[in-house]
Amino acid sequence: MPLRILAVFLLASACISLAQAPAGGSTAPRPTAGTTASKDSEECGIKAIEICALHVAQDEWGIVTAPLRIRSADELKVVGFGLGTTLAMATDVNAMEELGVDSSREHNANTYSNFVGIYGPAAAVTVGFFVGSAKHNRRLQETSILAEEAMVDSFILNTALGYGINRQTPTQGNGKGDFWPYGPKTWPDGQSMPSNHSALAWSFARVVAMEYPTRGTELAVYTLAASVSAARVVARKHFPSDVFVGGALGYYIGGYVVHRRAKQLPVRDFSLSPIRTPNGNGIELSYNFAH
Repeated sequence: MPLRILAVFLLASACISLAQAPAGGSTAPRPTAGTTASKDSEECGIKAIEICALHVAQDEWGIVTAPLRIRSADELKVVGFGLGTTLAMATDVNAMEELGVDSSREHNANTYSNFVGIYGPAAAVTVGFFVGSAKHNRRLQETSILAEEAMVDSFILNTALGYGINRQTPTQGNGKGDFWPYGPKTWPDGQSMPSNHSALAWSFARVVAMEYPTRGTELAVYTLAASVSAARVVARKHFPSDVFVGGALGYYIGGYVVHRRAKQLPVRDFSLSPIRTPNGNGIELSYNFAH
């Protein structure tokens, strides 16, 4: 893979880690084992589809209005996301030119991204829900429900943004990813930004990683999500900035849903978090001796 594409994905990973904000802009600490998360009393489930729909509608409203609740502590996250998007867009055309055209490689990458980014997570939440129900494993059942909710939230928002941004894919037009190339008269011209595959993969990965916060789980799900993003570029379905924005949104939405809906979250041994002090910004390292 060209070095410029690799650099974009490395920066994407760093910026995505800053993109998460507490649900609803709340300053309350993240729920941990033994504490209750902020959520509605009704629970989503296979016998309560209407509650699932209500949750999705409530989440969408909270997500789209999140910019109105940005706090000073979130400034670094916003700057990181903006820099990542700007750098990715600046390298879009050159990255695709360096990547070149290879129909066989593009076909394989597209197939991979479909199975790992869409079919795999969809199957995982379905199997996870029924296995969790059969074995009375509440965490597995909750993870499946929240992952599905997050993916639906991501799909709705991402689709709306795609039509609103109206960007051509690398194989459309002049191949430079123009936005609204012919004005409203030919709308829609393309839905390249953000990438739906990236949004779905990262929202699924974020939920699983938060519900099962072990290093092995996080490495596995985030590696798979990153590989889906990379595959969409290799398949020439999206530019690097498209998958960056989609991945960042998916990561944020996954965290938002878990913070808002999860009953409780396990505690990690170590945790890192940004802090703001009278002497400036810094990073806090915490260790849970009771865990």
